[in-house]
Amino acid sequence: MERYIVLNAQFLFTPGPVNVAENLRSAVIKSDICHRELEFDTLLSNIEHKILSLFQIEKRNRYRVVVITGSGTAANESMLSSVAGQGDVLILSNGEFGERLANTSKIHNAHTHVIEKPWGKGFDLSQIEAFLDAHKVSVIAMVHHETCSGMLNPLHLIGALAQKHGALFIVDGVSSVGAEPVDMEGCNIAFCSSSSSKAIGSYPGLSFVIGQTIQFEKLKHHKPKTTYLDLALFYRFLTTTGQTPNTPAIPLFFALDQALTNILSEGVVKRFDVIRQRANDLRRGMLKLNLKFLIDEKDMCSILTTVHVPWSVNVSDLRRRLRENGIIIYEGKGCFKDKVFQVGNIGEMTDLDIIFFLQNLEVALLKCQAGGNDDVDPIRKSWPTLKLLDQSEEPAIS
Repeated sequence: MERYIVLNAQFLFTPGPVNVAENLRSAVIKSDICHRELEFDTLLSNIEHKILSLFQIEKRNRYRVVVITGSGTAANESMLSSVAGQGDVLILSNGEFGERLANTSKIHNAHTHVIEKPWGKGFDLSQIEAFLDAHKVSVIAMVHHETCSGMLNPLHLIGALAQKHGALFIVDGVSSVGAEPVDMEGCNIAFCSSSSSKAIGSYPGLSFVIGQTIQFEKLKHHKPKTTYLDLALFYRFLTTTGQTPNTPAIPLFFALDQALTNILSEGVVKRFDVIRQRANDLRRGMLKLNLKFLIDEKDMCSILTTVHVPWSVNVSDLRRRLRENGIIIYEGKGCFKDKVFQVGNIGEMTDLDIIFFLQNLEVALLKCQAGGNDDVDPIRKSWPTLKLLDQSEEPAIS
């Protein structure tokens, strides 16, 4: 099966950034407006209401959303620097981004504690509860989807512990929101962050924090620890002027608004189902190639699969060979470096793109195993060739 590549086009099989819908390209150059005028107030209000719909929140007055010009890390730092006041913070970490939460919290909160598990390993709830029994904690923070491994951490279990011990539960939902359900009320989540450029499917550069209105109101009693990322200031501007405290990246707001419209037009639940089906298709295809996954499928998020590299394959070589056909994947980081590669399935992606990826992955693996020899026929005889299409019914690709 041959795929015709547009010059300089890349197929982003990554957890973000992603290939965006065509109508976002039009939205990003939609109009020149001033961020201190009614047009921006309306735009920001529309985005807030659409994010509340994405979270399937019915009691709208109980939650508000602030939008920040900055990546998901900016939203996380905004929460960690603004919510705890002088109280103790407990960070639950089982990967790269849990470690980032811990490092960020330590900058802003003198009393930061960390319960750390190896990357890709689940939390021990009894250990967490024992810690909470012995320490008075104001805030518990956790990454929902730990991208370094692909693990989806349990919101409802940690939220229940936070509620039992009188702590606020804040969640890094940067890479899960838009692909996985996040029940703010049911999981006792006080604040949750996310990003424009992951499962929501827009351009990089914006993030947001959705939170309980009552908890936003309490932030004014805390002394600010930052200037740009003061969550209380963002909330005050939102509620008094309908604007942001600093000059926003207005074109990205137009694009985010369109991306949210796309999701709501498709239907939130259907959107989740489509992303999960893509993941299942990719995983079935990679299993047919005798590849093995880092973690059990039951623990995986629906946006990403982390795959063990066969012993005879160099991951950088594999990535280079895929890139030659415009396919971009991630390599492992930290303790997973040179041991895994990662395949995302969010953004604009078709069934044909998935087939194209899997067939290129098979060839790239064969070439890597052949030691750089492009003649892969000898090794192909012992390799489980992928057959995803009835060749007599293969669709034309233009």
